Amino acid sequence: MSVRPLNIDPRHCLIDGRWQACQSGQTLELKNPSDGTLLCEIARGSAQDIYAAVDAATRALDGPWSTLTAFERGRILAKIGQLVLENADELARLEALDVGKPLTQAKADVTALARYMEFYGGAADKVHGTTIPYLDGYTVYTLREPHGVTGHIIPWNYPMQIIGRSVGAALAMGNAAVLKPAEEACLTALAFGELARRAGLPDGVLNVVPGLGAEAGAALSAHKSVHHISFTGSVNVGKLIQHSAAENVVPVTLELGGKSPQLVFEDANIEAALPFLVNAGIQNAGQTCSASSRILVQRSRYDEVLDAMAKRYAALKAGPALEDHDVGPLVSSRQKEIVESFIVKGHDLECAARGKIIDSAPEGGAYVAPALFANVPSDHSLAQDEIFGPVQVVIPFDDEDEAIAIANGTDFGLVASVWSENGARQMCLAKRLRAGQVFLNNYGAGGGVELPFGGTGLSGHGREKGFEALYGFSTLKTVAARHG
Repeated sequence: MSVRPLNIDPRHCLIDGRWQACQSGQTLELKNPSDGTLLCEIARGSAQDIYAAVDAATRALDGPWSTLTAFERGRILAKIGQLVLENADELARLEALDVGKPLTQAKADVTALARYMEFYGGAADKVHGTTIPYLDGYTVYTLREPHGVTGHIIPWNYPMQIIGRSVGAALAMGNAAVLKPAEEACLTALAFGELARRAGLPDGVLNVVPGLGAEAGAALSAHKSVHHISFTGSVNVGKLIQHSAAENVVPVTLELGGKSPQLVFEDANIEAALPFLVNAGIQNAGQTCSASSRILVQRSRYDEVLDAMAKRYAALKAGPALEDHDVGPLVSSRQKEIVESFIVKGHDLECAARGKIIDSAPEGGAYVAPALFANVPSDHSLAQDEIFGPVQVVIPFDDEDEAIAIANGTDFGLVASVWSENGARQMCLAKRLRAGQVFLNNYGAGGGVELPFGGTGLSGHGREKGFEALYGFSTLKTVAARHG
């Protein structure tokens, strides 16, 4: 076995505190996107493994986990965060090998995972109820309680970060979790499960079952003993999960992607904006739900911004993840085909610049040279559909109303930004933009552990990160005591 995260067998699942082979004994091949070679085999968890994991989580809710105080739960999460930092080099290497992202970006994800554990560890005992003035002779108050068993189906593009913001919040509130990582990239999810064990998390509180979405993922979302589902991924799969959960009347948090715009006005500081304009589109090879794939520029500054972005694009290099170039490979050959099909759709458009795949890049790697398209009609497929690759379009506009019409003119609504030195314009457009996050003179790409994150429309619903995630992973109980 060429890759063993934290020296555990990746062909195993973590169920009830023990690493064990899946019940079918079947495995899946995990490929290295940098060169196409076999990294290792992983467990092909089935419905039976999910059932066992849910049973373990259910038992854990009646065990020691239920008797821990909130601050004791927080201490365990903080310990997990410390172990993440102590194993940072290995985790970053696993993430780079597995996902294909440049090593520097993988290291940033390790830091973010540790930060999530620290944040939610510290927040665990700070989710308070309220008292409500009511009738004479009554005292009424509210309590925040865990849902119970929570299911977490995470994607392949940011395993560590999404584990942190999803599982971290759920555990802080006292839930017991079943985690189904993506079959394309699950090594750091397995490693996280092992670190949680080492930190003293009671058996069954966190269970990790790799497998196919249509098998393990479908079983988790349909299970009657799962009380909340958190899913990040594609719109089509999100619809299936929401429908499945609805059969059990279970709440769902969905984060489904976006087509996020940055609006650059004629009074913007272009020099300050440029790194954000480009980096927010090519980070993780564009495989980011909150990637800024649309750059809207006021016509009087359009040529200037396009030329500056084109120069940056022409200097971009794509290569193996561990060599830490600007852009790594896409996660798989299939994803490469999808992105290239979009680029082909732009044959009738002006391609302003393309990056370069380094000459020494392995032939088996899933590389796509970053592409920048100019003067793209706002109704073109490249301006409407989520590409999930290193492709950006630059669109001109004349005034604020046209900018808003273009920015809000897709079915998504995840992130947006406004570049302008006019404070009144910033405040006005922040309200008019249809997005879950709006950045003014910056672009966070969903960043910030403390900042609530989620979208509208096809970008999903519910909020992750910050205290809003804690509220989402809890249910509100009202207690009315009559004493007079």
